Amino acid sequence: MATQKNVVPFTCALRDLGKSRTAKAADPLAIDGFDHVHLYADSARQSAFYLAHAFGFIPIAYRGPETGWKESVSIALKQGGVLLCVTSALKSSSPIAAHVLKHSFSAKDVAFRVPDCDAAFQEAVARGAKPVLPPTEWADSSGAVIQASIQTYGDTIHSFVERTAFSGPFWPGFAPYSKIFPKDATIEECGLEVIDHVVGNVELGKMNEWVGFYERVLGFSQLTHFSDKDISTEYSALMSKVMNGGGGKIKLPINEPAEGKRKSQIEEYLEFNEGPGVQHIAFRTQDILAVVSRLRARGVRFLFVPKTYYDEIPSRVGTINEDLSKVRELGILVDRDEDGYLLQIFTKNLQDRPTLFFEIIQREGSQGFGAGNFKALFEAIERDQAERGNL
Repeated sequence: MATQKNVVPFTCALRDLGKSRTAKAADPLAIDGFDHVHLYADSARQSAFYLAHAFGFIPIAYRGPETGWKESVSIALKQGGVLLCVTSALKSSSPIAAHVLKHSFSAKDVAFRVPDCDAAFQEAVARGAKPVLPPTEWADSSGAVIQASIQTYGDTIHSFVERTAFSGPFWPGFAPYSKIFPKDATIEECGLEVIDHVVGNVELGKMNEWVGFYERVLGFSQLTHFSDKDISTEYSALMSKVMNGGGGKIKLPINEPAEGKRKSQIEEYLEFNEGPGVQHIAFRTQDILAVVSRLRARGVRFLFVPKTYYDEIPSRVGTINEDLSKVRELGILVDRDEDGYLLQIFTKNLQDRPTLFFEIIQREGSQGFGAGNFKALFEAIERDQAERGNL
């Protein structure tokens, strides 16, 4: 039998929670921001190719048959401070395959970085979280990563990730991507810097239940609230509450549908996702004009905003540093609050199902979510819904 040259030896073992490593911290959770978002897909290679060539994410690590892992294929990608991992199953009996069959291309895990995974997991479970994975230590020659997971809305989970003792590209057992695929094309980043927020859609009447979960279990606070009067058109509406945690580094808006004349975007999402899940991931940048120009040149499709929207910007938003004619040309939305202004734009759905999409956002003081853009955005989404026959 031939010997595989790229096998990455690693170990994986449950932690002994009876042995405390440190004195109990004032905040046992001590969430310190997003670690990564783990996406499940039909094909990790095809999805990673799209994320790389369309959005500028650099493949940095790989795990699969070539590295001795026979269960699935995973590719980790990085841009700025954003880490994504895309995984696909190698067998139809895999839980990953079942997840993809139900939800298609979707976010499975919105992972948080913590200094003490054991303490964070034990505290969350003590506060009522449903455990998914107890603290588990993954280790290879580059060090160790400790991971534990809890359940959130739908089939989505949150992992606590402690990686202070790890120097590898992404995770123990992964090989550097360039070692496995040395001849892949060079990818140029687009200017995305960090995950700004991750939005979840839940069923009618469930928003407050999950708001309570984030407050009680993870110690988040409610940053702002939008009613159906704030986010509505002639035909449909939604309600949203924004949860804030991790010292302000994590923002998790939660949407639920509201009654309207026709099917709202949230109802359409819930139907095609077959339940609650992550609606979109927002990436922050310092130069949205340059980023969107690059993305459009690479074929990324965005929601269409009528040119008449821009006629009101001078009176509604006031002066901005960016060239308004360029903002109009690229179809970027603008809003202002008491702290400053922001610019934002939303991609069309990333796959055939009208579910997951991305947002690009630039903040110039404003820490809001573009409340003044809700009507224009909602109408843009409704135009897409109408084209699909789902409005």
